[in-house]
Amino acid sequence: MTINYLQKILTARVYDVAVESPLDLARTLSERMGNRIYFKREDMQSIFSFKVRGAYNKMVHLPPARLKHGVICSSAGNHAQGVTLSAARLGGTAVVVMPTTTPQVKVDAVKALGGEVVLFGDSYTDAYRHALRLEKQFGLAFVHPFDDPDVIAGQGTIGMEILRQHPGAIHAIFVPVGGGGLIAGVAAYVKALRPDIKVIGVQSAESDAMARSIQAGRRVTLPEVGLFCDGTAVKQVGEETFRLARLHVDEILLVDTDAVCAAIKDVFQDTRSILEPSGALAVAGVKEYIERAKRGKSPIENETLVAVASGANMNFDRLRFVADRAEIGEARADAFSAFVGMGRLRSRCRSGIETPI
Repeated sequence: MTINYLQKILTARVYDVAVESPLDLARTLSERMGNRIYFKREDMQSIFSFKVRGAYNKMVHLPPARLKHGVICSSAGNHAQGVTLSAARLGGTAVVVMPTTTPQVKVDAVKALGGEVVLFGDSYTDAYRHALRLEKQFGLAFVHPFDDPDVIAGQGTIGMEILRQHPGAIHAIFVPVGGGGLIAGVAAYVKALRPDIKVIGVQSAESDAMARSIQAGRRVTLPEVGLFCDGTAVKQVGEETFRLARLHVDEILLVDTDAVCAAIKDVFQDTRSILEPSGALAVAGVKEYIERAKRGKSPIENETLVAVASGANMNFDRLRFVADRAEIGEARADAFSAFVGMGRLRSRCRSGIETPI
């Protein structure tokens, strides 16, 4: 059966628990990068993540008796908070299976919201398989973090808000990608109304399941994933999210840890907020997109670019590492800019346009 995602997104129930997050111009970063860069501030949701949208939209559609019996989910942290908060609002109970590598700040947040936490495995996929076993054992309703039409529609309301908040021209929207629920929803909505806007996914180079799957034409399972961007550390993307990504996503960019750390610093300089690594992926992607265009000698200038700042559940003890690696990422970017600038200077000199001092 064909799913009308435009209708599902327009009628999604998210605003009982979510707010329409701001679309903020990043003035400092925009000036430095020569383009108008906006942050879609999902870090300002009550759980500091966009995940509450999809979780609530899924759970509000469950039969009341099923909800009351209890729900279960697997999550690296942010979806867990969304499910737990939604269960509390709707009068249900929630069991959450999280990888043992989940940052403590996310574990504590789930417990504070009344969720029962089960720690299992080293990755989201390990936790997911254990959650499915518990689902059958106790007869709980499983709330998938990304591969569910109601979850996808809930996340898609972010795309709806972006187009409403910025009705003018947008060159591209950058979206972090783990299992694919966020980009599937955003892309389905944006491409239905504004197919001229590029929708670009951004993944950690150490957790690039969607990029590899699109390249292979089938869902690929990674043998292992990097854990720095824990919120997007998924070994296999969803079946429905993969289908939608192939239909609507223009490309997937990969960024490394140093670039993500530099992006966290960039966001802090403009907003005084600290994103978690996965939350800063889209910002790192914007920078890579602009720098790649310069490398290809087709610079992108004076365009409007939107990055979804998807979450801010950062462990405090990771900040020193982020600060150290940000300096490396910045130095690399500065070296590239200097290299490009010197190349342009030499070119002008050879052409007789400019004489060096």
